[in-house]
Amino acid sequence: MGILAIGSIAFDKVKTPFGSREEVLGGSVTYFSLAASHFVPVSIVAVVGEDFPESEVAFLQGRGIDTSALQRKKGKTFRWEGEYEVNINIRRTLATHLNVFADFSPQVLEQHRSLECLFLGNIDPDLQQTVLRQMKRPKIVACDTMNYWIEGKPESLRRTLSLIDILIVNDEEARQIAGEINLVKAAKKILALGPKNLVIKRGEFGALMFDGDSVFSAPGFPMENVVDPTGAGDSFAGGFMGSLATAESVNEDALRRAIIYGSAIASFSICDFGPYHLGKLTSAEINNRYNEFYRLTRFDSL
Repeated sequence: MGILAIGSIAFDKVKTPFGSREEVLGGSVTYFSLAASHFVPVSIVAVVGEDFPESEVAFLQGRGIDTSALQRKKGKTFRWEGEYEVNINIRRTLATHLNVFADFSPQVLEQHRSLECLFLGNIDPDLQQTVLRQMKRPKIVACDTMNYWIEGKPESLRRTLSLIDILIVNDEEARQIAGEINLVKAAKKILALGPKNLVIKRGEFGALMFDGDSVFSAPGFPMENVVDPTGAGDSFAGGFMGSLATAESVNEDALRRAIIYGSAIASFSICDFGPYHLGKLTSAEINNRYNEFYRLTRFDSL
């Protein structure tokens, strides 16, 4: 099954304890599509400005990503600036310039409306619903969101949640949506809003998945070389959705396998600045990391 992904393409200015970079390719749909492209064909809907180089478009296309719905508008591409502390889990946003992304109106092309997997990246929940209305019913619909929309458009976000299959958010966002500190209680409240499955990203502490009464926990992979965690969550979502799109059916085994594949790809994305390492990954590297996760968590029952 192919995936249609909607989200942002950006240029990032990033500073971490291990160095800094300016004008590095970023954005949610960039990391997501590069990760998912290792499993299935991916088409993207996004917007860039006049300053966006054709070489970056070619980089995405080199991974087989369909950019036919990439809009190019007059103005500058979305830019984000952030800094990470010595505790790499703590990030400060220093500047956000939406530029052409401020007026982004996602348009789904006819050839994409029948795609069976849809990922609604972190955009206005009203726009997420607009995209859904343009699609023929996909088999899998997943979405992401953030505190800006949770606080600013709670009713619209609830409508989106009632229409999707899988919600992928971090632990802070899950607590904020549910109004609960305890993640188990938060998960029950979120699932009652409509999603069949909830995936909670926990950074270096791994991921939690709630599937009805079933709970699955995966650790973060212990990495010696951590350079830049920007885009790790979107890379996780891409690996997760890419793996799920290859499954014959969306059952518990497929979901658990997808969590590990997402975690495996996310562990590669933090090794350098920007998403370029994701474009060079091989299937052998990804599968070897998957098997390392298996060995990391394996133990015998009593």
